Amino acid sequence: MQEELLHIFPLHLRETLQKVTMKENTLEEIRIRIGQPVIFHMENEEWYLKKETGRLERSQVNAYCATKEDIKSMVKFISSYSLYAYEDEMKRGFITMQGGHRIGVAGQVVMDGGKVLSLSNIYFLNIRVAREKRGCAKDIIPYLIHRNNIYNTLFVSPPGIGKTTYLRDAIRILSNGSDRLHGMKISIIDERSEIAACRQGIPQNDIGIRSDVLDGCLKSFGMLLMLRSMAPQIIAVDEIGSREDCRAMEQAIYSGSRIFGTVHAYDMKELSRKKYLKEMLEQQMFGRIVLLEKAENGRRRFHIYDENLEKIC
Repeated sequence: MQEELLHIFPLHLRETLQKVTMKENTLEEIRIRIGQPVIFHMENEEWYLKKETGRLERSQVNAYCATKEDIKSMVKFISSYSLYAYEDEMKRGFITMQGGHRIGVAGQVVMDGGKVLSLSNIYFLNIRVAREKRGCAKDIIPYLIHRNNIYNTLFVSPPGIGKTTYLRDAIRILSNGSDRLHGMKISIIDERSEIAACRQGIPQNDIGIRSDVLDGCLKSFGMLLMLRSMAPQIIAVDEIGSREDCRAMEQAIYSGSRIFGTVHAYDMKELSRKKYLKEMLEQQMFGRIVLLEKAENGRRRFHIYDENLEKIC
């Protein structure tokens, strides 16, 4: 396990986890719930920590269960002993760690007028392991280039397949530039801190040398702000869905910027039924749609469609 992840566990568990062996680059998520077994998600399987043996096993029998003290210690380590400094992040339901790992938090919420005032009694954690797959989008990039420019592009997949990972890598490649295309100025509106994974404003992921980030900002507002302030050639956003998102994208496109975005959908049929995207698709605003899926061997593969929603690759 990576060092920065080990150091958020209580000392007694840290010593055990240091001895645990796991297949490289397979850990995706760790779920911590008070009084429940600690679950490690690897390659679509659940594994349980057996403290007596210091091993991860598939059986729940005698699995280690997280205590109240365990989780309190972890929250202190995650927030560097200063919950106040991360109060705004926690109101959004997560904290981004060094290395880009993202810790989802749940507990007791105090609300006022539809706004979260505070989050306390945090006894549920979801550790999402950051893993940059540099180069995963390199075979896609040639299909996105159009006469020394770029098509407006959507990355589409069901949850958990990797559309944000592919979006991030495409941003990195286009920001840095290549033999075929000069590096491009890219503005990232990272509402959920999943693209750049900023920690205290500093990106933890490699997003290229010509990328600017607006972290934790509402997408619809952020797109227009960056359009005015940073003069981007490409605006990148994650998880498009609302009417306001689509209106902001249209304005950005009409102002001369390209849009790179991600959308949840299982296939092209479901995508075409998305309520607020439907009109943009009918107007052929997206020159490329990259549909990602997981093959039987677990590897990702892609299909590319043009503005007519016809498959070209």
